Amino acid sequence: MSLTNSLHIARSSLYTTGQQTAVISRNITNAYVPGATRKNVTTVSLEGGGVTLSQITRTMNPALAKDVLNASAEANSQQVIADYLDRLDVTALDPELDASPAAAIQNLLDSLQTLSATPEDTILAQEVIGNAQQLALNLNNASQAVRDVRQDADADIADAVTNLNSLLGQFEELNHSIVQGTHSGADVTDAMDQRDRILQSISEEVGIRVTIGDNNDMAIYTDSGVTMFDKVAREVTFAPSASLPAGTAGNAIYIDGVAVTGEDAAMPIQSGRLYGLAEVRDDYAVTYQNQLDEIARGLIEAFAESDQSVTPALPDVTGLFSYSGEPAVPPSGTIYPGLASEIQVNPNVDPLQGGDVTLLRDGGIGDPGNPAYVYNTTGASGFSDRLSELIDNLNEDRPLDQAAELGTSGSLRDIASSSVAWLQGERATATEAYEFNAVLYERSYEALSSATGINIDEEMTKLLELERAYQASAALIQTIDEMFASLLQAT
Repeated sequence: MSLTNSLHIARSSLYTTGQQTAVISRNITNAYVPGATRKNVTTVSLEGGGVTLSQITRTMNPALAKDVLNASAEANSQQVIADYLDRLDVTALDPELDASPAAAIQNLLDSLQTLSATPEDTILAQEVIGNAQQLALNLNNASQAVRDVRQDADADIADAVTNLNSLLGQFEELNHSIVQGTHSGADVTDAMDQRDRILQSISEEVGIRVTIGDNNDMAIYTDSGVTMFDKVAREVTFAPSASLPAGTAGNAIYIDGVAVTGEDAAMPIQSGRLYGLAEVRDDYAVTYQNQLDEIARGLIEAFAESDQSVTPALPDVTGLFSYSGEPAVPPSGTIYPGLASEIQVNPNVDPLQGGDVTLLRDGGIGDPGNPAYVYNTTGASGFSDRLSELIDNLNEDRPLDQAAELGTSGSLRDIASSSVAWLQGERATATEAYEFNAVLYERSYEALSSATGINIDEEMTKLLELERAYQASAALIQTIDEMFASLLQAT
């Protein structure tokens, strides 16, 4: 082997070692950057001897990366649901507390039973009216909380859609530069790390799956198969709802013109914040509103007044509790959307509003001028039949609309207690699912970091090995230089 060839080999080794050292130094610099992967240098032997840099690659584990994206989407969807159900749970509270509808119903029943023993006591009658007003207020407040939750979820959907479109735009720019860089042979590994970080953020908003094509080109699809990115970003659209009346669903989210939420969605998404927000707005909150409306309807039914004529011919009318559709009583067994927000104590029986509290005992609340609805026709102060009937009505099972998800029938106390149990059960389920997926995400991320991340100790060990290789190449060049010097001196 000639001295010139030996010098060429030593110089190529020196250059390649320098390149490897630069990559390892970059690894060490990025060791604490979230999502940074370990970069590796691939070398090839040259014809005639020597080595050169072939390419810089990054360590990858597609299976673990997929697990991280899936766990991220699931954790975020369940966290959203759990957080919003926490807000609704405040309206139910502990059944032992007066602010709970279940407790308020029990208070109303207790005060009625006390009044039935001494029906002439107007102080006790006023206590019944006060408990009825508290119950109506609880239902009003709970219904308002549901409306607030739905409206806030709708606003959060709009914000999430804006963020998602921004992320897809950033992804498009990076993906384009990666494809061009790969085609030209440039080092695109850092750009690919940045693209993965954006992909992670996208998965928080909506569940996704990805494919990688030629020149590291990546395509993104929702977990239901709708294209979000393929060469170019697809637009995510959503029209915020100006209002969300009880019983109505909000506007759907569209990706590339395809509905991904709502009853009419052909390819509905299954995870991510957008999924959780849509579920809260159009499922959980709507169901809870239905339950509140069923409680309100049951109260109006229980205190409704019927025609007391020998031959009844008139329809039932509202009694202690009224609403915007009075004097008609809402149809039995059918949800009246938004009734919980309308229910109130009839002013005709409320002394504070100029009403007569004795109508609670005697009847005629709904239409004081019509004797057909008067139960105490003799005006006896000790008349308790109507009060006993009201107590029985409160304890009576009544049919329920299946949309309330509380069974087919139940007493008002049972309905209120079942509603609390349903809400707390759904909240517990969402919380457990979030905690499970949060741990799964953490474990998957740790496994991915262990497999593809940067270990400073390993990088420092490699750096020491390269330093020795560099020194050996430098020593070889020095030896060759001395040999050339001797040769020239000899000639």
